[in-house]
Amino acid sequence: MIMLTAIDDSDLDVAAHLAAVAAPDAGATAVFVGTVRDNDPDADGTVVELEYSAHPDADRFLREIAEGIDRPDVRIAVSHRVGLLGVGGLAIVSAVSSIHRAEAFEVNRELVERVKAELPMWKKQIESDGTHAWVGLGKVVT
Repeated sequence: MIMLTAIDDSDLDVAAHLAAVAAPDAGATAVFVGTVRDNDPDADGTVVELEYSAHPDADRFLREIAEGIDRPDVRIAVSHRVGLLGVGGLAIVSAVSSIHRAEAFEVNRELVERVKAELPMWKKQIESDGTHAWVGLGKVVT
């Protein structure tokens, strides 16, 4: 069951995602929090900020990704941030609850991997010397 999907320019709330998937029959909740780090293998220096931009239909695409892995016995909540984020900022939060932990872990991992691969989201990676690079421009939206 899809409980929450959102593309948001506000701070992401881990507790809200946990609450969205909470249920009396859920014996496990797997949570993923993706944060901005100060390094990248392709960066020449220290990363200080990421600026996320999304396709105008990104909300719909995110919902479709979640629907594509939905199962009757899980609850799914996922949000991705847009806008400027400093190191440590939350870029993505996903939570999946299920009766058993294996399924919660499995579905959450698939959710995050599909969001990373399929969501039309781009990021401008800004380094400490002011240089920047765009990442994710290869995504095609139909």
